[in-house]
Amino acid sequence: MTARNLNSDQFALLEFKDRLADPQNVLANNWTASTSVCRWIGVSCGIIHERVIALNLTSMNLRGTIPPYLGNLSFLLSLDLSRNNFYGLLPKELGQLHRLKILQLSFNSLNGEIPSWLGNLHRVQRLQMTNNTFTGRIPQTLVNMFNLEILNLRFNQLSGQVPSSIFKISSLKIINLFSNSLSGSLPNDMCQHFPKLEELYLSRNELSGNIPSSIGKCNNLQILALSSNQFMGIIPKSIGNLTRLKELYLGVNNLE
Repeated sequence: MTARNLNSDQFALLEFKDRLADPQNVLANNWTASTSVCRWIGVSCGIIHERVIALNLTSMNLRGTIPPYLGNLSFLLSLDLSRNNFYGLLPKELGQLHRLKILQLSFNSLNGEIPSWLGNLHRVQRLQMTNNTFTGRIPQTLVNMFNLEILNLRFNQLSGQVPSSIFKISSLKIINLFSNSLSGSLPNDMCQHFPKLEELYLSRNELSGNIPSSIGKCNNLQILALSSNQFMGIIPKSIGNLTRLKELYLGVNNLE
């Protein structure tokens, strides 16, 4: 049974390889059927089930759309395709990776909207898709990623309001939405559900309204970056309650 399942992982990865441009022949020279998939570059297998549990292909100059076959790696815990030349939409088949804990797709040319099916990945702890060209709104379904600790979507072209559901993911430690086109105001109760939040980066957007006084309830906050927006009104005194705060950025707003 194990051999057959590992063969299915091998088939999925060979199909993945065949649909990519690999100018440095990194995969072409290493991913061959004559070698155990667990010895392929960038591939890690689990000890117990002997299935592919991690795929790390960062900085390999790979180019193409992300093939859907990765969705067949049913034991995958970590997927890192960052710093390549992937483009196009995320295949919906990635939503089948229910064991996934780490998804890193930063520094590519991925586009389209961030898909709502990401909310199906309940075990993901780290979602990093920075420096792409994602557009549209951040989906409300991310609230279903209730183990999420790091949400990093900086340097994209996201618009609309920051969904209120984001502020209900109590496991979050870092939110980085720096340099998008997000608008609207922050919810008045934004820190009611953030016992672990340490870093909040919302600078270089188009956010407006008052900075909620509830910001003072983010007790573990160490970095607060709200600069280069359209916030107005008085800086809330409750920021003084943030005893662990090390860095505060409020410049280039309309604050009093």
